[in-house]
Amino acid sequence: MLQGSTMLDFVTEESVVEILRCWTSFVSCTEKLICALEDISAASEFSRSVALLCRHGLSSVVEDHFLQYLEDTFMRKAVIKFWQQFEKYNFVQTSDFNDRNLIDQLQEILSKSLEDICFEKNYQEKCLLILVQAHHLYKDDITKGKPMIGMFESKLYSRYHMMVASVLLMTLPSHFSEVLRLYFKHQLDELNTMMVAKCNDGWACLRDSRDLNCNVPDEMSIDGMHPESSVSKENSLVKSIGRIVHDLRNLGFVALTEDAYASSIFQLLKAKVQSLAVDDYRTPVLQSIKDWILAVPLQFLHALLQYLGEPYDSSVSSSLKSPLALNPLSYPGLDAPCEGLVRWKLRLEYFTYETLQDLRIGKLFEIIVDYPDSSPAIEDLKQCLEYTGQHSKLVDSFISSLRYRLLTAGAATNDILHQYVSPSRHLER
Repeated sequence: MLQGSTMLDFVTEESVVEILRCWTSFVSCTEKLICALEDISAASEFSRSVALLCRHGLSSVVEDHFLQYLEDTFMRKAVIKFWQQFEKYNFVQTSDFNDRNLIDQLQEILSKSLEDICFEKNYQEKCLLILVQAHHLYKDDITKGKPMIGMFESKLYSRYHMMVASVLLMTLPSHFSEVLRLYFKHQLDELNTMMVAKCNDGWACLRDSRDLNCNVPDEMSIDGMHPESSVSKENSLVKSIGRIVHDLRNLGFVALTEDAYASSIFQLLKAKVQSLAVDDYRTPVLQSIKDWILAVPLQFLHALLQYLGEPYDSSVSSSLKSPLALNPLSYPGLDAPCEGLVRWKLRLEYFTYETLQDLRIGKLFEIIVDYPDSSPAIEDLKQCLEYTGQHSKLVDSFISSLRYRLLTAGAATNDILHQYVSPSRHLER
């Protein structure tokens, strides 16, 4: 394409008249095409105008104008309306999150608002396709033009998707991330309640159930056709969450969305660890927590990643073996999970070890006093330290506790030292 003054040397008065006529038609058709949803009556005239303008070397001008009009329309018709739906939730940062009616209303508004804005985005993408096709009507050599069509289409869609994400992120209200956390928290709480009711004996029920193979529909496979399934409610809930996540990612909120549901998952896991471990030193809890991770968060994530189209890769498990990995025999159907699930498993496992370790170290004196009855708690702590490597935390707490007890009147030094020696030896074994 000729550039600058070189191109102007070849512009005749007749060409100027044709360019002005085509540009006027192009601008008019662009407005009709983009603003009239599902009305593509102007597409034919639009295509002819684009083709003629491209023949005059104005393809980049056409592209820029069209994308700018898409952006202005998207902002006016979709973005402003979308954010207005959540203005009433700007208090969620200080809310107690216990209003059931509020939560139900939020879920409905979030789902409907995402549906509406994604509908607008999908229509604009159809308009982009018309531009792509029109852009190459002036090509005489169709065979030569085909690879260029692919390059132009890829570039155009890339620019459009970047524009959509930029517009939304630049106008993002500060409280929207809290809105998402509130949504995912309550959805996961509900799923947890369902799974606990179904699996009140922990992982045992899952040993007797069908395998969760990534490429075989099962009870938690949300696209599987099992109308008689006893877990239809879980399927429906996960599918509902999956649609929300898919739409958010489609709008460019990938990091924001993962942060929101990750925060909810870790919050739920932390509460589970605390509920099982606090003030109970005579019962091992680590395996119960592992079982719960498999039964609830990983089942949810497996179904969610499957819904989102996470690729299955049987080579992942061999190359990313977790030092915390559970015995494959207790991990049915997921011994070769998709890469995303492996990453999540690693994160949840490490968080569990670190959280339980901190709880046990925080109650070190009580555990020592209760020894040997507290041996299960010491064994759990030993496993946690083995994988986190944070032995310095234990040493610091041990020294602090020992120093405090030795300086406290009322107990013989020999008795105190003897009380600390046995648990210490247990940890060393």
